[in-house]
Amino acid sequence: MLFFLSLWVLIVYFHVTYWVLGGGILSSWGTMDFAGGIVVHATAVTAALITALTLGKRRGFPKSITPPHSPIFGASMLWIRWFGFNAGSALGANRGAGMAILVTHISATTASSVWMFFEWKRFGKPSLIGIVTEMVAGLATVTPASGCIGVPGGLILGFLGGLLCYHAVDYIRGKLQIDDSLDGFAVHGVGGILGTLLVAFLATSSLSGLGLAEGQTGISQFIIQLKAVCLL
Repeated sequence: MLFFLSLWVLIVYFHVTYWVLGGGILSSWGTMDFAGGIVVHATAVTAALITALTLGKRRGFPKSITPPHSPIFGASMLWIRWFGFNAGSALGANRGAGMAILVTHISATTASSVWMFFEWKRFGKPSLIGIVTEMVAGLATVTPASGCIGVPGGLILGFLGGLLCYHAVDYIRGKLQIDDSLDGFAVHGVGGILGTLLVAFLATSSLSGLGLAEGQTGISQFIIQLKAVCLL
């Protein structure tokens, strides 16, 4: 794992970080990525999915895989630390940081509620691991937009992230039988890409966002976001 991480950081992460945050090609396009929907989520889970396909399935997958020991502990640690992750990307105690904390919480709780509803309807009762998984989906979805959107944007991203990530998990792990042990691509990948695309519309002042760059519209910004995702 250390060998893989070292190569990934050197070959992928440093370069994409420069593209987005260091004045590189995506920065010159005006790409919006507040806390790492492209830099972190899209790049990392693409590499993880390819690695999972290369390594193959664990013995007994998916029926004989032991469930997580303490999902509520891990969820609590992630949820709290995500506030620092998103709000810290504002690099100061300002409006963007405060809004990032608020919409991060709203998106996570909304996504968890969506997953709970689907499991309740499908299986007769929700599961803790399902709610925790979708909490992470809400966090990942709001990450690239967190310092740019308002409360309506947080609700929309939480709802859509919960909806799409739920079906993505079912499709990738259930139908394609890909042994992505933490549902990384379905949760972080689908959520992070969704947030990266929709920030173009949700950051507008009409939805209580902080606004787009001068001269940009929702459509023109969406095209920039889509080009950035496709470049990866």
